[in-house]
Amino acid sequence: MKKTFLLILFLTNTLLAQQKTLTLSKTQLKDKIKGGWAGQTIGVTFGGPVEFKYNGTIINEYQPIQWYDGYLKNTMLNNPGLYDDLYMDLTFVDVFEKEGLDAPVESHAKAYANAGYALWHANQAGRYNILHGMMPPASGHWVNNPHADCIDYQIECDFAGLMSPAMPNAASKISDKIGHIMNYGDGYFGGVYLGACYTLAFTSTDIKYIVSEALKTIPKESNYYKCIADIIKWHQMYPNDWKKTWYLLQDKWTQDIGCPDGVFAPFNIDATINSAYVVLGLLYGNGDFSQTMEITTRCGQDADCNPSSAGGILGTVLGYDKIPAYWKMGLKEAEDIDFKYTTISLADVYEIGTKHALLNIERNGGKVLEDKVIIPIQTPMPVKMEKSFDGTYPIDKQFVNKYLKDEYTFDFEGTGFVVKGETAKWMSESTFNFQVELYLDGNKIETVALPTSFKERRHELFWKYLLPKGKHTVKLKMLNPSEEHECRITEVLIYGDSPNNDSNQTIYRFGQRKPAAKK
Repeated sequence: MKKTFLLILFLTNTLLAQQKTLTLSKTQLKDKIKGGWAGQTIGVTFGGPVEFKYNGTIINEYQPIQWYDGYLKNTMLNNPGLYDDLYMDLTFVDVFEKEGLDAPVESHAKAYANAGYALWHANQAGRYNILHGMMPPASGHWVNNPHADCIDYQIECDFAGLMSPAMPNAASKISDKIGHIMNYGDGYFGGVYLGACYTLAFTSTDIKYIVSEALKTIPKESNYYKCIADIIKWHQMYPNDWKKTWYLLQDKWTQDIGCPDGVFAPFNIDATINSAYVVLGLLYGNGDFSQTMEITTRCGQDADCNPSSAGGILGTVLGYDKIPAYWKMGLKEAEDIDFKYTTISLADVYEIGTKHALLNIERNGGKVLEDKVIIPIQTPMPVKMEKSFDGTYPIDKQFVNKYLKDEYTFDFEGTGFVVKGETAKWMSESTFNFQVELYLDGNKIETVALPTSFKERRHELFWKYLLPKGKHTVKLKMLNPSEEHECRITEVLIYGDSPNNDSNQTIYRFGQRKPAAKK
């Protein structure tokens, strides 16, 4: 028995000795973590004024994007809602700080669901689900969350990468837990991939290596993998023409089938395309902070979150001290300002983030010594395959614009529907909830609570996917109409089991179809 134990111990030590490790001084580690948090803050501030103002188009060079000394502090004080990239991350950081690295997912879910900030898309749909008793991972699954493929966890994953230096699989483990609070499939993959980019930014200054190696965390059969692989390939083909690659990306990867706000619209908050803009900016920026900020932002769409991700990753590569002084103008004056809805500032998270990284290094087999850390470099492994909206495609849009006071009925042919609308005014804190019964083909399916509080609202009013293919009738029955509040139905999206590629048909204003005019 003793010989067997000694043999196992010898083999274990031999394997550990053969494993590649990364040695950093504690000063170097903290400098990179600071660079990651500062880079995020710089990027979101820079891109803020053009967020979703250029959808499906490049922001050309003649369009100036301002940057000046004091801009960071001014924006943090006067436009604090811009920093969802930061205060969302900090919600999860704070849970780890209070409950330890083994904090249950329920703690993270409840902390974000009950936080004071307004949310949109997958985050808001996940919040509604949690507040109504549906916990993760169901809260982020596409059947329960029409925004499952949206960018949300992608903009919140930074903390997972920064607390897992050189350990992409450790970051993926964190993302598996927290990313499924609000996302699934490609939306979840966005957080896994960019989180892995952060972890590898501790190990190399080669951007090509970082974005390629991180892609090993994503299943090859996913659309997310294929899109990012295309960006890497096109960069190799056209290394000096980022716009050429942007147009190729636009042609192949910009059709959104999930997010109800992006279907049949130029608006696109899908994680896949916006991750691609991050990678495009990193590759063509080639380690230059200014070029990376400019290109990532000028790709358009979510033009503040994308430079925030690119700035965070490149800031980690460079380290805080090597971020150009031009981009740190006024940063010192902003570092002690708590992000809104939190009690944490940049200066605080520099310390807390380093603390969590040291703990995570130790729990993953690394060593924390007096003045340095020795980290086992993990080989990236793919997470499990997931696909949102599998066999589900938007085929029609019906414009309604009706206030639901009693009943509303519509017919459709397909396999699913989404009813868009609104019950809550901006910043409303009303406690009134509409109660509406949903009937499908004459059968009552559910009674839905529709809050008039903006923070607690249901992002879409009703939806059902994966229905039997054929003709269906939907009836909405208001149980408690209100004179003080309004329940407005704006649009109905119809889904089928195959893409609508019939070029001989045209979708008209009320969802009616007729043959296109013959030429």
